[in-house]
Amino acid sequence: QVQLVESGGGLVQPGGSLRLSCAASGPKFTIYLMGWYRQVPGQERELVAWMHSGGFATYGASVKDRFIISRDNAKNTVDLQMNNLRPEDTAVYYCNAQPHTIGQDFWGHGTLVTVSS
Repeated sequence: QVQLVESGGGLVQPGGSLRLSCAASGPKFTIYLMGWYRQVPGQERELVAWMHSGGFATYGASVKDRFIISRDNAKNTVDLQMNNLRPEDTAVYYCNAQPHTIGQDFWGHGTLVTVSS
């Protein structure tokens, strides 16, 4: 089992920045994949960014060049630096972890990000 705890959400003005953090507990090894998804009520959950333990990252098209994902493999943490935020970035952001190359993944409870003036 993997427990994920997110932090860092809140209210920010358009053009501003926020940093989300997620800490995983449970595994005694480096988690293979960690990342972030987001969801707006009534819409499907969408990929924001993920990074595997080797450092390769993938970003959703709408956040590429504005968001930066980073990991600390030793601590099994993943951060998301969000820059130049837009109102359409408003969503609940969920941390996701897939401990192995195949198999079950795990979700955090989510943290709300609101971009509004």
